Amino acid sequence: MGKRSVAITLTPRQREILEGFTRTQKATQQLVERCRVVLLSAAGRYNDAQAASLGVDRQLVRQWRHRWARGMDALGLAEAAGATNADLEQRIVALLTDGARSGAPAKFSAEQIASLIALACELPADSGLPVSHWTPSELAREAVRHSGPAKAHTS
Repeated sequence: MGKRSVAITLTPRQREILEGFTRTQKATQQLVERCRVVLLSAAGRYNDAQAASLGVDRQLVRQWRHRWARGMDALGLAEAAGATNADLEQRIVALLTDGARSGAPAKFSAEQIASLIALACELPADSGLPVSHWTPSELAREAVRHSGPAKAHTS
C-alpha cells in the first residue's frame, strides 16, 4: 500500500453531521463525496481503497483527507468551546469547500456586460446597420460607439 495515510479522528457530533450530509438531498454532490472521504478515512480505509470504492482519483481522496487533518484541531476547539450544531455544520462545510482560486481579473464590469447583452438583443437596423443579425465584429464596433472605448475593469 505504500506510505501510511494521515490518521483522521471524528467526534460523535462531527460524525453525525458528516453522515447527515451524505443522506440529505440539499448537500452538493461535491460535499457528499468529501464527507464520504472523511468518514472512510476515519474508519481507517486507505486512500487507494477509498478511491476505488468511491470511483474517484486517489489524489482527490488524499487532498480531502489532508484538508480535514489540517482542520481537525480547530473543529475540536470550536466544539469544546460550545459551538452549536449549526455553527459546527458551517465550519465543516467551510472546511470541505473549495478555496478561492487565483485567476485573471475581470476585463469587463457587470455594467459593461449588461449593456452589451442589451445591445445584442436589439436589431442591428435600430442602430442604422443594413444587416438582419449581429456579427461579433459589428456588435463590438457598435458597443464601442455607444459607450466609448471599453476600459478594463479593476476591483
